[in-house]
Amino acid sequence: MRRLDTSSAEAKARVRRRYRAERRFKAYGLGALGITTTFLLILLADILIRGIPAFWQHALLLDVPVKAETIDPDNKRAEMFAAAEKLRSERSWWISRQLFGPSPADTAPDPLQPLRAADFSGLARQALYDAFTGIEGRQALRKVAGLLSTGAGDELRDRVIADAGLVGTMVRTRVLLSANADLYLKGEGTPIETRPGKATATPSAATGAVTIEASGDAFAAEMARTREIVSKRIAALRAEADRLHKRAGAAAATQVEQMRAEAAEMETRITQASGEETLDERMPSVIVAINGGVVKVQKLTPRSVSGTVLIPLQSTAAAEPDVWQIATYLVPESARRTGDLETAVLERLRGEGRIERNFNWRFFTAGDSREPELAGIRGALVGSALTLLVTLVLCLPIGVMAAIYLEEFASKNRVTDLIEININNLAAVPSIVFGLLGLAVFLNFFNLPRSAPLVGGLVLALLVLPTIIIASRAALKAVPPSIKEAALGVGASHQQAVFHHVLPLAMPGIMTGTIIGMAHALGETAPLLMIGMVAFIVDIPGSLTSAATVLPVQVFLWSDLPEPAFKMRTAAAIIVLLVFLFLMNGLAIYLRKQFERRW
Repeated sequence: MRRLDTSSAEAKARVRRRYRAERRFKAYGLGALGITTTFLLILLADILIRGIPAFWQHALLLDVPVKAETIDPDNKRAEMFAAAEKLRSERSWWISRQLFGPSPADTAPDPLQPLRAADFSGLARQALYDAFTGIEGRQALRKVAGLLSTGAGDELRDRVIADAGLVGTMVRTRVLLSANADLYLKGEGTPIETRPGKATATPSAATGAVTIEASGDAFAAEMARTREIVSKRIAALRAEADRLHKRAGAAAATQVEQMRAEAAEMETRITQASGEETLDERMPSVIVAINGGVVKVQKLTPRSVSGTVLIPLQSTAAAEPDVWQIATYLVPESARRTGDLETAVLERLRGEGRIERNFNWRFFTAGDSREPELAGIRGALVGSALTLLVTLVLCLPIGVMAAIYLEEFASKNRVTDLIEININNLAAVPSIVFGLLGLAVFLNFFNLPRSAPLVGGLVLALLVLPTIIIASRAALKAVPPSIKEAALGVGASHQQAVFHHVLPLAMPGIMTGTIIGMAHALGETAPLLMIGMVAFIVDIPGSLTSAATVLPVQVFLWSDLPEPAFKMRTAAAIIVLLVFLFLMNGLAIYLRKQFERRW
């Protein structure tokens, strides 16, 4: 007999080495798991931080006069509403239309269409102009109007269509703000530093160009900050001149001299104790709020400023200390999507409590749009539902029957081995290949409509079918053979044993595999791009052959657009897609636990 040495120093050293190796292995596993979890959390946190603001939207509470001469110049709204009510009563139910076809009332034109086509957005813009009387000039008015969305009058239109008595009255309504204004109110604009004035200030005018004289050094802090910025610009200009001189030499001598002369001129200006400084668009904007108006500073000294009135002043009287304010927009106007005028108007409206923050239901009820604030995912959701419906109707019966035949009835020979190998290989084929197949067969050969949920469902069915077959076969194999043998032993046929006993017990696994396969289909983009579902679709699809898009393709389209608001909506659409995927995977886990059998 061989004696086992467990007490010597060498044996104890070996044991310690094995224990250390085991601890290192566990540490490596925990480290890998921690790194994976960290990256996953970072990804999810980034998506949530970017996407959650898109679920909220800002609107302006505005008193809008609904002028009859603007929306109904012919004074025919009574006849239009009467005709609409009569047509509504004559229209058939949805089931009747599906069974017997549309009636004449179903296809009749909308009597309220002239009223729907009225310029309600123009009424909203005019109401905003009236709220800031005194702002003049086409460019300034265009900037103010740019704060409102192109769909600013949608809610007012719906209210007037629902209640004709609002015509000719003043209506307080929510007016949708533009994407840039919404982004500013969500914190994507500029930080603002505000401080009260420390001396008596007297403006020279209420509109246009204005000079504000102070009784003391009220603007000394802004003067010091401006000179600090100019000093940094001088250093950067000289460094750039030196770099250009080293690289280009005599070829850039003229440009180098101009840069150095500009730096010398700026240095001379800031060294003067009482010199005047000019603020350009590359510097932080200095804004003076005085006498109910707003002035943008263009030139300043420690005791006075001159600039342009953004919001007209109510008077030119002297303002006492701590009554007027100085605000600094830290981000230069050239680096912002909202200029100084728009920022001042938004801050005034926010200070008056006329801006509301509401849940963005439009994101779920509207289709795609060129305007970010009007864009929604309803069209993509309906397209995804129709596409997955076609996929499920094709995949579930075909995949389950193929799995039952291969597992229970097919002979084990070279043909079935070849079929099984091809099914396993198809499950690993890149999805873009199925898109090319759909393009060649369904579109070019069968001439099916491009960008239709029917074609998308057919392509995704080809993609998911191997996965469902493999999962169904695995579920059938998991049923204990004794179940079928017991059925055969009491006289059941092979078919009865499979369909009455084996298949019901395998259904939880089959359903789990089907749901996971459908979740896979929901997240696919590449094959659908090949069959034209990348088109810009505004309307909500109403049938399997209507032009449509799906949620992953909508994410792809929005991610390629340059507007920051579309980037935010891209993240929000990803959140919705992830929620659907989590729900489908959670449903699969629930079904597996609910119908799980133990033998």
